This record gives sequence, C-alpha cells and structure tokens, in this order.
Amino acid sequence: MRTALVIGTGLIGTSVALALTDRGVTVHLADHDPDRARTAAALGAGTDGPPEGRVDLAVVAVPPAHAAGALADAMRGGLARGYLDVASVKGGLQRELAALGLDLSSYIGTHPMAGKEQSGPLAGSGDLFEGRPWVLTPTRDTDTEVLNLALELVALCRAVPVVMDADAHDRAVALVSHTPQLVSSMVAARLEGAEETAVRLCGQGIRDVTRIAASDPRMWVEILSANPGPVADVLADLAADLDETVRSLRALESSDEDKRLDGADGVAGVLRRGNSGRARVPGKHGTAPAAYETVAVLISDQPGELARIFADAGRAGVNIEDVRIEHATGQQAGVVQLMVAPSAAPGLTAGLRERGWALRQ
Repeated sequence: MRTALVIGTGLIGTSVALALTDRGVTVHLADHDPDRARTAAALGAGTDGPPEGRVDLAVVAVPPAHAAGALADAMRGGLARGYLDVASVKGGLQRELAALGLDLSSYIGTHPMAGKEQSGPLAGSGDLFEGRPWVLTPTRDTDTEVLNLALELVALCRAVPVVMDADAHDRAVALVSHTPQLVSSMVAARLEGAEETAVRLCGQGIRDVTRIAASDPRMWVEILSANPGPVADVLADLAADLDETVRSLRALESSDEDKRLDGADGVAGVLRRGNSGRARVPGKHGTAPAAYETVAVLISDQPGELARIFADAGRAGVNIEDVRIEHATGQQAGVVQLMVAPSAAPGLTAGLRERGWALRQ
C-alpha cells in the first residue's frame, strides 16, 4: 500500500491516518467539515488535499448511520482499488450496501476494537490500535486483493486481525462493548441526583465502572441505533439477573432464617458467576489473565513521582505487568497499585522500602 484516502477525521480516522503516515503511506484526508480535516493534517496525519488519481485503499471512518452513503459515494466515484469501513456494526451495513446494488467485490467491512472516551481529530493517536483486535468481515464476493489490503492496513496499525461473520460480530460487540457502555451510563446516572456527601465517597470502584460513561451520547445513540436487537437481547438477560438479585437482597432483610439463607445463596451465585466470567477476559498479550500480586505504594501528587517508582522497580529487577492509581479524595496524595508476578512481589516490596517508599498493606 502506497496511498490511502481516509474519509472522516474523527478519533478513529485520524488515528488510522497517523499510523499509516508514520509507516510511509501517503494519506489524503477528507471530511464533511473541512476544519476537522485541516486539524488532522496539522497533526501530521496526511494532507487535506484530494488525491490526483485512484488510491490503493479508501478507509471510511464516519458514524454508522452515514457509512453506507459515504461508501457508496466513494465506490461510485472509483476513488480506490479497495474500500473498507471501520464502523462498529457490520451486518446491517453490509445488507444496506447490497440493497444499493453496489459491486461488493472491492469492499470489506472492518471494526478496530479500540477507542477512547474522547472524540475528534485531537484525540487521535498513531498507536491507538497496537495490540488490539481488528475484526474483518469479508463476504463471498470480497476480492482476495481487497482482503490483503485490509490485512496490510491492520499490520501497519500493529493490530491483530480477527476474521468473523458480520452478524456474529454484531452479537459479540453487543455483549462486550455496547451493553457495557449502557450499564456504565446507568450506574453513573445514579450519581446525578445523589447527595454531595455520597459523591465525595467515590473510590476506585465507581471510577472503574463509570469511566466510559464520559463518552459522547450522540455517537453512542448512532452506534446503538445500528445494533438495537442484539443489545436488547443482552440487556434482557441482564435484567433477569437484576430481578433475581433484587429478590435475593430483599430476602436478606427478612426475619425468616430460611429466606435469608436463600437470599445469601442468590447473591453468592451471581458473584461466583461474575468471577467465572471475569476469568475469561483476555489478559496481557491476549492470553488468559494471570494471577498477579499487587504491591500498593503511597505516592504524593508531585511531578516525577510515578517515573521514580517505575525506575526504582526497574532497579529492583522487577517487570511491572499492570498499574492502577487510586486517588485520595480531597488530598494531594494517592496509592499506586503495581501488579507483578507473585514471585516478584517480595523483591519489589523490599526494593521499594529500601528506597524510602511507604507501602500500604
């Protein structure tokens, strides 16, 4: 691939363009808002000038509701040898393009499983896709050349290709992406009218659960509108679990010992199922999650403190597998949780204490 046209310069489009430009591809940028394309160009994502001829690959990175129209315009204009989109829903879009009577041999649907709560070109990053799954949904009509162009794009973005059926993809993202967004928003909505004293007690748990609730509502309405059935199916199952859990919690209030025992069993059951499901979430490098040990270090809110902790961990010969920061409400301090292999925890603990760090048990 030598040339590409990225249509839509939001977070995903700009990130694709940055990754391709960094790897020597000449990228042309287009957007219905010329200012966004100019912004992406100023960030080094390519040029906002039109290509002189047909490019190798056109990447359509517009909201799902507009993807079919943008693809149809590009394909009818003969802008590229191959065309793909990065919309988060695939089955309906594929059928919409077929209904338009387009020759789909030059098209392949794709979906990079990466993103941020922020949107727009300024949120773009050339390393957004590194190590992330990138779903490809070829049809029987997709040319091998177009599939190879898509695989090259994924490789240039340093993502991991996953080939799926379009409708299977939509059911999967309903479970692992779309429903979590709604549940996060529902939990965060409980905070809207909460008393200030309750909000001040927010800790890392509520921050973890509500992180993605900061996402753009307009964008998510468009995504959910393109995949309502599978999301509703997952939510219906979740609602059944919620109803059962509510009944179990009410039983714990009962004066009847047998009812309280049944309630405890019900709550324990959903928690155990949660443990089992969480254990299936891929960990580092896409493998099964490892059982790390956590070393908690008290840290002040001063420049260079995080760098000093990581440097001291390196001096102790320990590789940090994961990290989490828990902020202390109303104070210029917090706790850094360093996740390491169990065998490395004693050495890290000793090394940090030797260098003056205060550890929390």
